[in-house]
Amino acid sequence: MPFVPTLRTPTLAAALAATLFAIAAPTRASAEATILIEADTGKVLHAENATQPWYPASITKVMTAYVVLQAVNSRRITLDTLITVSSRAAAQQPSKIGFKPGTKVTVDNALKMIMVKSANDMSVVLAEGVSGSVEKFADEMNRASKRLGMTQSMWVNPNGLPAEHQISSARDIAILARAIYQEFPEYDYYWDIPAIRLGKKTMRNYNSLIGRYPGADGMKTGFICASGFNLVASASRGNKRLIAVVMGSPSGAVRAAKTAALLERGFSRGALSWLAPSLGTVETLAPVDAAPPDLREAMCGKHRKRPAAEDADDDSTVANAGEPGSPQTFMLSSLPPANGKASALLGAPAAVAPVTVHAGPSKSSAEARFAAVRAKLVKAGKMPKNLPPGGKVPQLAAAPEKPGTAPSRPVQAPAVTASVAPTAVARPAQQAAAAPVGVFAPPADRFAPPGSRAMPAATDA
Repeated sequence: MPFVPTLRTPTLAAALAATLFAIAAPTRASAEATILIEADTGKVLHAENATQPWYPASITKVMTAYVVLQAVNSRRITLDTLITVSSRAAAQQPSKIGFKPGTKVTVDNALKMIMVKSANDMSVVLAEGVSGSVEKFADEMNRASKRLGMTQSMWVNPNGLPAEHQISSARDIAILARAIYQEFPEYDYYWDIPAIRLGKKTMRNYNSLIGRYPGADGMKTGFICASGFNLVASASRGNKRLIAVVMGSPSGAVRAAKTAALLERGFSRGALSWLAPSLGTVETLAPVDAAPPDLREAMCGKHRKRPAAEDADDDSTVANAGEPGSPQTFMLSSLPPANGKASALLGAPAAVAPVTVHAGPSKSSAEARFAAVRAKLVKAGKMPKNLPPGGKVPQLAAAPEKPGTAPSRPVQAPAVTASVAPTAVARPAQQAAAAPVGVFAPPADRFAPPGSRAMPAATDA
């Protein structure tokens, strides 16, 4: 391992951290998209290809949870409502729980399963339980995206399995994550569950920052061959929460390392941070009019020694990332410490107590549990006092949609981060011509049956 001099000055240490981040990251900038924002203000601290359209994969489930929690707060359903596993849900590709058709599960348990196990079958169960069908639920997802100002997002399913027209961007995912924390603070519990236990089987959260990166408190991973390894993560220290999105990483380990480095960079910003160029707020980043990259060959081609998959999480790379001298360990262990603690992803995650999930009704009420959390937040002044049970949750103002010509390249990242602009190409002919630039209008065939049109990579989400 090469010698690295120790820098005592915080600003220089932060600069070294950023440099190490650039060195240790794979030289594939054009095939990755990243963004780092402050959760409370929406201020962008870093952006690289952040408005490049991208296949979201299982990050989709964050939007699924958002729509489900909207339905809970409006009393269309409750967290204790029992919903039935349909044949369509049971037929979903892995990763999934595997309940047989006819099995009943509570909304609360299904949410835990999609956020930890990334269960594709439970996502469909929730969609059908809330809206009656996957198609109607996707319409609700699209309406929510429009209201939030997620102008680059379109949804056709609730789980992120490969679909040609299931598209988002790092920018839009950051907007969604910020909205969840602002609109649903009483449900923070769902975003950082370290593991679940179903019967004798324990399933650890695919987000390997949980329990390993100081302050990590959410929220979701995603992978399909066409998208690469994606992650939206949040971390809090004191009164400051940051949200980072990384899309297109070559493995689960690199995804985690890059996200941790971004978060550390944000927490380590010193007194001279005002010298960095201003990137504005996440809602003001201009969308890019381009097709999402298809990383199928790079992620799942024959050159890989083993198939890439989210449920495998590229175990060989994960193990190597904890070894002294590996690129990810070197990068993270060299970052400036936070609150006197080293911020390195070293070794295996600490032992955790899994949350029990099961089919059938629960013995205790999830509704009552979260009502108590809500009451504490109201008492602490973190939620409106006059918000009645089931009342409308305060919403973020949607960013105005500005028709016009899209920029020829995405928003540039600050200082040491290299940005490589994707080549703009025409959007699919099926999209409505009147849609504003960067806004994806649902094409007529978006729910076409599998095999009727070309799909991006088919593998685990």
